[in-house]
Amino acid sequence: MVDQNRGGAQLKQNLTISFRRKSRVNEGGRDQRQAGVKKMPVRVVESNTPAQVSGTDPGNRSPLPPSSLLGAGQAFSGTQNVSNQQKEEAWRVNVQIQGIDLEHGYLCGTMEALNVPMADTPVITFWEGEIVDGKNYTFYTAKWEATREDDMRHWSKFPSFSPLQTQVESDGGRQLDLSNYPYIFMRWKEQYFVNVGTDCGLTIAGFYYVCFSCSDGSISGFYYDPNSSPFQKLELKTVNEERSGFSFSSYELQ
Repeated sequence: MVDQNRGGAQLKQNLTISFRRKSRVNEGGRDQRQAGVKKMPVRVVESNTPAQVSGTDPGNRSPLPPSSLLGAGQAFSGTQNVSNQQKEEAWRVNVQIQGIDLEHGYLCGTMEALNVPMADTPVITFWEGEIVDGKNYTFYTAKWEATREDDMRHWSKFPSFSPLQTQVESDGGRQLDLSNYPYIFMRWKEQYFVNVGTDCGLTIAGFYYVCFSCSDGSISGFYYDPNSSPFQKLELKTVNEERSGFSFSSYELQ
């Protein structure tokens, strides 16, 4: 999320994520009044066959190995730099993974910005993520107004991407075996505001290019929105606290 002016308890292949809200929630572009609990929308996987990237031979590729530091319920804390030419500014940010499905390259969670100047309360958003595994998703975004050139400009900001760059420029990384790579690359797209309305002064039109270190659990990312200041950096470290989340293979909201 950025300043707009700068511009998942039951689990048996089903997951319900509930979240307390304070006022209005914008879901799918609709503002709704609801007292009590907001249920997080999660997608439904209709079969056990993983979705394939066009032109990709699934072969014998297995999903990326789970990291003990990238699991459902894991929390992270850090900052997002939202500075522009006129002002230096950084927001304190908390992130929690709510669900993860490595087989289908999917994860979801919440992001909380704590010291947003124009907001009277911390701003919480719900996001969904794509895990770049060469099977479900490649390094090429192909949506959200991001071109291949935008992708390469942002991925190349991560030093850990350098050994992969030549192959990615060739085919988006479809032939790369990332199963033992010490970093996991992702895209996180915020879907809606959880506890404030769309008139809060922030925008979630963009998305994050994300790099996760399997060794120490640190996360770095860059926010992309053609109407916002470029390369706003997200820096997060793991927070050691009790986890509460779910891992799943297929799931639905109920």
